[in-house]
Amino acid sequence: MIEKTDDIAACRAIRHEVFVIEQHVPEAEEWDGRDGEAIHLIARDDSGAPIGTARLLLEGATGKIGRVAVLKAARGSGTGAALIRASLQELAGIQGITRAKLGAQTHAIGFYEKLGFSAYGPEYLDAGIAHRDMTQEL
Repeated sequence: MIEKTDDIAACRAIRHEVFVIEQHVPEAEEWDGRDGEAIHLIARDDSGAPIGTARLLLEGATGKIGRVAVLKAARGSGTGAALIRASLQELAGIQGITRAKLGAQTHAIGFYEKLGFSAYGPEYLDAGIAHRDMTQEL
């Protein structure tokens, strides 16, 4: 189940596990001060335990999907794709938002392409990890 949430602490716990612990993203880069202005989505397993999250920021006509994280034990279950679909649905329901954008780790570009995103621009490093920007019209 995926839903909007005000439980930012649960979202941050997932992000800490995935980004800070697993991927060694410096905490100063992960906690950018924008959580308070964001829409947060949380994925829960059948028992109700949080297993994934995504953060949506609104920038003009663009909805930026970011901080997409799924706990290791839940990967391969379709949770990541469900989070992206829920993010797109949420953004499409906001008046004035006409496209979605995200910064994909390069190893995940194929995953996002299957969900309708197109990569553009050069590869760049974010927190020391190679990324490319991707977009999808809503």
